[in-house]
Amino acid sequence: MGRPKHHISPAPARSAPAVPLRAFATLTLCGALALGAAQSEAQSIGELNSRIAGARDQAQAMGAEIEAASAELASVQAEAMAAAQREAELSAVLARGQAREASLEATVAVAEGELRAARAQLARSLDVLADRLVAIYRGGMPDATTLLLEADGFDELVTRAEYLRRIEEADAALVARVRALRDEVAARLAAVEDAEARAEAFNQRIAAARDEIAAVRANAEAEAAALAAARARREAVVESLQSQVAGWTSEVQRLERISARQAEKQVGDWFGDWAIPESIVQCESGGNWDAVNPSSGAGGAYQILPSTWDLYGGEGDPEDASPGEQSDIASQIWADSGGGAWVCAR
Repeated sequence: MGRPKHHISPAPARSAPAVPLRAFATLTLCGALALGAAQSEAQSIGELNSRIAGARDQAQAMGAEIEAASAELASVQAEAMAAAQREAELSAVLARGQAREASLEATVAVAEGELRAARAQLARSLDVLADRLVAIYRGGMPDATTLLLEADGFDELVTRAEYLRRIEEADAALVARVRALRDEVAARLAAVEDAEARAEAFNQRIAAARDEIAAVRANAEAEAAALAAARARREAVVESLQSQVAGWTSEVQRLERISARQAEKQVGDWFGDWAIPESIVQCESGGNWDAVNPSSGAGGAYQILPSTWDLYGGEGDPEDASPGEQSDIASQIWADSGGGAWVCAR
């Protein structure tokens, strides 16, 4: 801003005729085409960057879902393990109960055998007693009064009375013992059968509990498998998104490199071998290093005003300076003021 712009006539005094304004139009058209290409590439890059951002957001959301699914999966797996442990415990209890039931069944079998033996013994005893009663009936055994009256003396009487008492007691004791044995065996059999029934009922309850916990375990394992599959699908989607992001990022980098090369090439095309765009040089001086504008005094290929030349440290007149010095000062003016310092660039 502190350096004045120089105003130069488009017709130089000591130079070849200025290039028509068609050169500037060509420059403007090239700039427009380059701008259009840059805008197109910028649009492509912007679209890819938008896709990348969207994919990353989606991947982040799915990552949170995967973490939640992993926590749920761990919980379900723990539930399945606990159910499996409980199932094993119930299976062990059931095995012991079944062994107890089998033992009771064997005891029942033994008791039933003893009961059958006792019943057979009772039947035999009753048969013997019946046979003796029949024999007495057929033989006409005298009653107790007859035996006592026919006794020879008191001693024989006592002996006969004792004999009759013992016979009656023996018969009664025999029947009582056999019946008691039968009742005892029957009671023991009933107790064993009751124990067996309770053992069977207990085993049925344990089996039902084991089947129930087995169903819980199976459901938990199935849910865990489903959660693992869902997590795997989400991880596959995230991996695909990451792959797409990598591809899109590479494409953005490629487009950015292309844009930079195109811009560099375009600038090179504009400037050529000059310090400012060649079209401006051709318009100002036709590229003549010795050109002088008689109206303004601007000189050299870049048509720099003497005051501006002095301001940027030039010595003598611009048109008398070497091409290198003219280009050096022109590049400084362009860096500070851009095309606004030249009439042909406006």
